[in-house]
Amino acid sequence: MDALEKLATDHSPVLRCCRTEPYAPSRLGWLVADMPMKSPSSDFDLRPRGAVVIEYTVWCDWDIGHLYDLEHVWVHLDAAGQVVAVEGSQHGRRVELAGCIIESGRPVVYLEPGKHAVWASPGAMAPEFPRIAAQCGPFAGSDGVHVDNLFGDRGEITATPLDHRLARLKLKRDAFSPAFDFSGALPSETSPLVPWAELAAWIPGRVRSLVADLPGSVPHLEAVFLDCGDTLADEGTEVKDETTEIVSTAELIPGAENLPRRLLARGYRLALVADGPRETFVNILGQHGLWNDFEAHVISGDLGVAKPHRRMFETALAALGLSAATAGRVVMVGNNLERDIKGANETGLISVFMRWSKRRTHVPRDASEKPRFAIDYIEDLPDLLERIELSL
Repeated sequence: MDALEKLATDHSPVLRCCRTEPYAPSRLGWLVADMPMKSPSSDFDLRPRGAVVIEYTVWCDWDIGHLYDLEHVWVHLDAAGQVVAVEGSQHGRRVELAGCIIESGRPVVYLEPGKHAVWASPGAMAPEFPRIAAQCGPFAGSDGVHVDNLFGDRGEITATPLDHRLARLKLKRDAFSPAFDFSGALPSETSPLVPWAELAAWIPGRVRSLVADLPGSVPHLEAVFLDCGDTLADEGTEVKDETTEIVSTAELIPGAENLPRRLLARGYRLALVADGPRETFVNILGQHGLWNDFEAHVISGDLGVAKPHRRMFETALAALGLSAATAGRVVMVGNNLERDIKGANETGLISVFMRWSKRRTHVPRDASEKPRFAIDYIEDLPDLLERIELSL
């Protein structure tokens, strides 16, 4: 152990976490500066208040808002190696940790439940307890994969809409009630202490590994199937060719113009499952720029069968490369109990009845037509999908 590593080891912070904290730190990086310099791991400048300042980077795989969390503790030492000041990071700010206890040259700091902001004592944190409880409970999973950082800026950390959605789902499931009990110490020895350069080289691979594990560890919906008439397009506005029954134009129902892109932005795979001639849906959806939002188009005019025939839904599964075993994680949304809901139920899909239109009955004839869920407005679908996913 060289002199700088020993210095960093001798003054590494003692980290105290809440008893109910789900995401303890797993790595602690260090860097010693004996003159002013730009921090390589934060937006701050390092300015020693004595002989040196040691920047400690506290790594957590997760905070309650997103995947990736990097916090900081700055320990200032005089020429005799005595601690003269301690600072910590709090939600993008650098703050003085006044009154921080020093044990054998090591500052004792307290990590905010869920978010890991650094505090000098539970008492100093106490005014923020209501905010912290809200962040750990109802506001858990507000983000996804954190990419707005130095690694993301360099393209070393990236995330797809699906990655973000799965990260949010995991975090919402991990919501907890902070006990604000810090009596059990989490000594930094439980988190390997390594030079910052080594930690910086490790973090991108760690994030990629965590992201790669999400599809297999987070229950989620594999796809969303959508009908068209009175689910996306207003059947009352259709203009048809009387000889072919092909619809040349139709208006969308309220909220439908943005729905497919809202779902794509959350990483859902979309398939159109609709009854009628293909030209009808090319015309309607093409007119509104929605046709290409669907990864697959399963249309009765092409198959020679109509909903509720199982072939319509099985073909849609196959078109997305999904097996019959995944049907229970696929949602079918439609306005027709006899066709959309019955067919989805009999194929094992999760049926969602779109009740916006009164053109068809809202009363199931039997159990086979009873929907699992129902919505009155199509813009309510994204929130319903999240509730379904959280219940899987």
